[in-house]
Amino acid sequence: MEPLSLLGPIDTLFADVIEYVVFALVLVNMGTRWWAYRDYRKQARSDDHDEELSRNWLHEASNVVLVLGSFYLLSLHHHAGMVLSTLVLGLFLTDFFEFEAKEVELRKDEKLSSPKGALTASFVVFLYAGYLSLFFVVEPVWNAIV
Repeated sequence: MEPLSLLGPIDTLFADVIEYVVFALVLVNMGTRWWAYRDYRKQARSDDHDEELSRNWLHEASNVVLVLGSFYLLSLHHHAGMVLSTLVLGLFLTDFFEFEAKEVELRKDEKLSSPKGALTASFVVFLYAGYLSLFFVVEPVWNAIV
């Protein structure tokens, strides 16, 4: 069954490769998360820092593009898109609260902890996006068993 074309020309470009695009966006998001955490540590170590951190614009843009990509997948493949969108929204909220936790640690003059919750959530998103896009690798074994 072919997906219903809601966005016309955009669907002709991305409908066949959206799983790969979302997987690439997840990888980019994981890289920008590392970059942002490194930036937060630099801000915390500097002597002229305020009581708050400045958000990393590249990571925030990566979060927004990942959410939009998962919503676009939802418009094409409803079940996979719903699962991925839920996971990505959970990741988005986790990132938000991890950043707020970093600011509390900064105000208390504590060492910034690693973003364990966001790393775990991004790994779960990575696993599911990898399952969607790289299923052809395990498909023969999967079909033999199931």
